[in-house]
Amino acid sequence: MPTTEPAPDRSILGKNDDGRRFLTRGLGELVPPAPREEQVSFLVTKEHRRFAEFADTVRRHRHVGLCWGPPGVGKTLSARHYAGTDHWARWQHTLTSGTDPGAVPERVLQARTAFWTPTVNASTREVDRALPRACQEISYAVDYHQYGKVDPFVHPASAGSALTELLIIDEADRLRTVGLEQVRDYYDRHRLGVILIGMPGIEKRLARYPQLYSRIGFAHEYRSLGPDELTAVLTRRWQSDKHPDEDDLAQAAAITTVARVTGGNFRLVDRLLTQIERIRQINHLPTVTPEVVEAAREALLVGH
Repeated sequence: MPTTEPAPDRSILGKNDDGRRFLTRGLGELVPPAPREEQVSFLVTKEHRRFAEFADTVRRHRHVGLCWGPPGVGKTLSARHYAGTDHWARWQHTLTSGTDPGAVPERVLQARTAFWTPTVNASTREVDRALPRACQEISYAVDYHQYGKVDPFVHPASAGSALTELLIIDEADRLRTVGLEQVRDYYDRHRLGVILIGMPGIEKRLARYPQLYSRIGFAHEYRSLGPDELTAVLTRRWQSDKHPDEDDLAQAAAITTVARVTGGNFRLVDRLLTQIERIRQINHLPTVTPEVVEAAREALLVGH
């Protein structure tokens, strides 16, 4: 495979045969496959609501925000849900395919939030291109919603980042010193909020970079689900599928078992619920019992 680098990304816009503008790939990456249509319902928790309030505040005041928490608690899922990243991916894929993408997803228009995850060995070139591109995509979507066929010469905001109000950078631990300085420089040059998401300890690491650290206006620690909240979330999720003649005690015992197995880790809860639904469908079970939960746990790498 050739190793030559791609040409500079001078514009995110291309043009179909009928003249319609569309987003193009500019980072030398392969075009990703079409996003899956089926979506698992997002579990709205108290931690997600706290994150959404935190993100709203950073976005409104245009500060730098810092979010950290142990792996699996739901930081990335909350950020993607807040930004409408999956909705955006499906809409953008349809747009680039040359067909009518329909209306811009409402969540994308409401959040006006770009989401970016650096690669493990993110180079300065990657960061330099990815930051504006992520924001340009959202600005383009807002302009597309307002004007339809967007011409960047008539609506220059769509070729820039002016309509994007918040940039969320996941896995910010991967950024090296130069990458963090690039983020600070981009923030200084644009009027938008920035949220850095990372593992516990990132707040101490950033304290060593006073120029960026001094710009952090808000901090948020993302915690695991508490037993009471996990019980409420599972009860609400399973209540809609529950039949009147089912055993309430069996479901309550199952919820207790899930709490014990997962320890409130959001990622484990999500994986375990997927396995539980799979086992229920295979065995045509009308309700969730502790035995079903234990069978689902055996299918996962979850500690006993």
